[in-house]
Amino acid sequence: MTDNNTAATGWVGWGVFAAVILIISGALNVFHGLQALIGPDTLYFIADAGLFSLDIEAWGWFHLILGALILLVGFALAGGATWARVIAIILVALNAIAQLTLLAAQPWLSLTVLALDVLVIYALTVHGRELKTR
Repeated sequence: MTDNNTAATGWVGWGVFAAVILIISGALNVFHGLQALIGPDTLYFIADAGLFSLDIEAWGWFHLILGALILLVGFALAGGATWARVIAIILVALNAIAQLTLLAAQPWLSLTVLALDVLVIYALTVHGRELKTR
């Protein structure tokens, strides 16, 4: 039996949502990282300020490592690990910053991932404590 201070509410679903999104986002980041490592050496894209060049290998390793970490933390969060909330918020914030670098090349994908990152951060900061009570 739980007391009123630690009872789970209907908002605990936000934490489960965050865990599922982390698992999906981590898998996609791993895929994009591998895609960048296997594919061409340089990515060129036109933005409003001119032509930019990104080192695809560095970008690929960053996304591969970040994706693997997000994937692992997503599984830990789904399992109810309390430490995973803080780590997830940090990793999702890094993922949001990484998506800003791709905004000119892939605007719809970047904006969608940014919106999901904001929702995950909201879910874990506002309703994350309820995950340990489920």
